[in-house]
Amino acid sequence: MNYEVLIPVMRRLAIEAGAKIMEIYNSDDFDVKVKSDDSPVTAADEAADAIISAGLTETFGDVMLVTEEQSESHAAKGDTFLIVDPLDGTKEFIHRRGDFTVNIAYVENGVPQRGVVYAPAKNRMFFTQADGQAVEETGDFALDVVGETTPINVADSDNAALYVVASKSHRDQATDDYINKYNVKDMKSAGSSLKFCLVATGEADIYPRVGRTMEWDTAAGHAVLLGAGGNVVRFDDHTPLVYGKEDFANPFFIAYAPNVELKEA
Repeated sequence: MNYEVLIPVMRRLAIEAGAKIMEIYNSDDFDVKVKSDDSPVTAADEAADAIISAGLTETFGDVMLVTEEQSESHAAKGDTFLIVDPLDGTKEFIHRRGDFTVNIAYVENGVPQRGVVYAPAKNRMFFTQADGQAVEETGDFALDVVGETTPINVADSDNAALYVVASKSHRDQATDDYINKYNVKDMKSAGSSLKFCLVATGEADIYPRVGRTMEWDTAAGHAVLLGAGGNVVRFDDHTPLVYGKEDFANPFFIAYAPNVELKEA
C-alpha cells in the first residue's frame, strides 16, 4: 500500500462523510431504524457509508473493503483490508451528544497500520501520517489542504495516579470492577473511538473495554493509538488485538500507554 496516496484519500473521505453527517445531525428530525442485530442505524450512517465506500473503491478497488453498514455481505478474506465505520457512536448521534466519529483504517497482516478518526461535532481530527506518526489536525479541515498538525504521544503514565477513560453508553459493573484494580486519579467518559484518541493524546492512560465491539469500531482508533506509541491487547491474556477474524467480532480488550502496569482480568 502506498501510504502517501492512502492518507490524503482517507482524510478527505472522512471530512466529506462528516459534513453529510452534520447536515443530518443539525436537521429538525431524522429517522432511526433497527438492524438485524438490534443496533440502531440512521440516514447519516447510510449516507456516510455510501460516500466513503465509493471513494475508497474508486482509488483502491483491488483492496478488500469492509464496512459496518455492508457487513452482512462480507466474509473475512485474509488479514489485509480497508475497514470503515461511517458513523461510530450512533447512539451518541441519536441523542445529540456529539461523541460520534467517522472511522477509516487500513489493516495489513492483522494490524491496523494507518487510520483516521474524525469527530465532526467536536471539531477534532486524528490520523496517522504516511510515516506512521499519529497527529491531531486543527483548523478548517479543508478537503485537500491539511491544516496545522501536532504530533501526539501517549502519556508518561504514573501508576499511582492514572487517568481512565471508559464508554459513555456501555459502562457496566464488570468494567468498574476492573478499573477498581488500579490507582485512579480521575475518570472520564467518552463515546465512540474517541476513547482511543484520548489515550493517544495523553489525556487518558488506559481504556478497558469489557463489552462487545466489532473490528470497524476499533481499527482506526487502534491505528492512531499505535502511531502515538500506545498498545491494544486482549483483556484475557494481554496478547495483541488482531484483525481479520471470521465474524469481525473483537474480544474484550485494553488500550493503554506502555508505562501502565496492566492488571490481570
